[in-house]
Amino acid sequence: MQINGNIIFICNDIDAFLDDLLPKLPKHYTRIIRNEEKSKDEFLIAHSQMAIKEAYLATNETKYILLCGQSFRKEAQNSLLKILEESPKNIIFVMITTSKTSLLPTIMSRMSYKYLKTKKVFADFELDLNKITIKEVYDFLKQNQRISKLEAKALIESIFYKAMKQKIKFSDKELETFSNASKLIELNSRPINVLSVILLTILHKRNK
Repeated sequence: MQINGNIIFICNDIDAFLDDLLPKLPKHYTRIIRNEEKSKDEFLIAHSQMAIKEAYLATNETKYILLCGQSFRKEAQNSLLKILEESPKNIIFVMITTSKTSLLPTIMSRMSYKYLKTKKVFADFELDLNKITIKEVYDFLKQNQRISKLEAKALIESIFYKAMKQKIKFSDKELETFSNASKLIELNSRPINVLSVILLTILHKRNK
C-alpha cells in the first residue's frame, strides 16, 4: 500500500487494519496517536495536540503520523485543520477510523480517503441459544479456553447474531454486557471469562 500524502482510511476494525499497515511503514518513522483507553476509543483534543507537536519535530525522512479513533471530537478535528492543510516537510498524516460520519466536512476536504469497510458475514453459532444447557456451556468453554483475541471477538459477534436470529430480547443492561465484551478482550481480559459471562447471561435468561 503506497501512501504518498495525507489520507483517511475508513475500515471495519482499527486494530486489524494497523496489523496490516504497520509492517509496510518504516518502523522508526511511524507514530501512532490514539486514546489508550480502548473502551473509550475517541480521539480527543489532547491527542491532536500530541500530533501537532510530533509533526513539528524535524526529520529528513518521511514520517507517518497515524491518528486513530472510532470517533473524533469536533474540537480535536478543528485544531488539526491548519496542519493538515499545510503539513510540515516530510510529514504525512494518516487518519484511521471506523465511522465516516464522525469526520467534519472540513477534514474530508483536506484529505483524500479510502472507504474500506465491508459487510460483515457472521458465522452461525453452533448452539441453540433457546435450548442451551449448563453442560453445553461448560463443554463449549472447555473447547475454546485457548482461543486468540480475534477468535474471541468473532465468537462474541456470532453469539449476538444468533441471539438476534432466534429473537432473544435483551434488557439494556444485558445489551451493555455484549457491548463491553469486545472492549474487555482488547483490554486483555481472558476470553474464557468474557465468554462465560455472555453465555451464562443467556442461560440465566432462558431459565427465568
